[in-house]
Amino acid sequence: MAAVFLVTLYEYSPLFYIALVSVCFLVTSALVLGWFGLGVPVILRNSEETESSTRVLKKRMRQVKNPFGLEILNPAAASVTRGVTLTPDCLEDCVLTCYWGCNVQKLHEALQKHVYCFRVKTPQALEDALYNEYLYKQQYFIKKNDKAEKYCQLPEDARVVDFGPVPRARYPLVALLTLADEEDREIYDIIAMVAVIHVPDESYRLSCRILYQYLLLAQGQYHDLKQLFMSANSPAPPSSDTFPGESSTDRGLLEKAGLAGDEPELQEENSKDCVVCQNGPVNWVLLPCRHTCLCDGCIKYFQQCPMCRQFVQESFPLCSKKEQDEDESTRV
Repeated sequence: MAAVFLVTLYEYSPLFYIALVSVCFLVTSALVLGWFGLGVPVILRNSEETESSTRVLKKRMRQVKNPFGLEILNPAAASVTRGVTLTPDCLEDCVLTCYWGCNVQKLHEALQKHVYCFRVKTPQALEDALYNEYLYKQQYFIKKNDKAEKYCQLPEDARVVDFGPVPRARYPLVALLTLADEEDREIYDIIAMVAVIHVPDESYRLSCRILYQYLLLAQGQYHDLKQLFMSANSPAPPSSDTFPGESSTDRGLLEKAGLAGDEPELQEENSKDCVVCQNGPVNWVLLPCRHTCLCDGCIKYFQQCPMCRQFVQESFPLCSKKEQDEDESTRV
């Protein structure tokens, strides 16, 4: 009987079509509004709303003091045959050890051994982990705050003018900085720094530069030291509590890390660094792009980097609000 009624309704009444369309509309509305718990994403946002509803994860950072610094003097003149000039700048007495032709695989195995087996605190510890897989070694003792130039060159009897095409089995030069005094190794979290340096030769004429810098911690970790991308007109980030009363030392360390710009001529320019509002100092680093371009007031409005438009996964401040207030009071 019910079937006969539906057939009759289908043949003679437009109410069937109206009911069918109404049911489809209700089901579609329910899916869109999430009544059935399917979680369909819908953008329901007021055009006047300016603050992002999704907060970017703020990464918790731990500040440590890096006692090591290393620069290449006149990289354009460096080569495998002419050698390279290095300028160390260390906060404590250190030992600079240069390994020419270091085996790539053995070096990364040595970094893993620092994590799982033993700590690479001295040059001898690294050599044991490398199994002497290098061509030539040079070693220098570096006094505290001594910036004297150290010239590194392969001896003529080595007869090495080329390390072959890329990818290579050996790095041209690996520089290791370690603390000379055992007591200093108990003070600092960072106990060694490994710098992988490219030196041009016949096969690969790219100018001399530091490719990688690894910081080795006493707790058994190592981290790849990376530069931050800042505007050329932005001043250096405010100094932190790690080096109280040592503004010149702070700036020197920031310059070695590639974070410091030229000193601004006018003090008023210090407060106009943010690329968005131009009214606050740059303080936030965006990850993974590493652009440092936003102030404390603008960071909460952006899920994408205003410089490269990459989505921001994490962010961290260069200094806390307390440190900014102390730095501002010091300037006044």
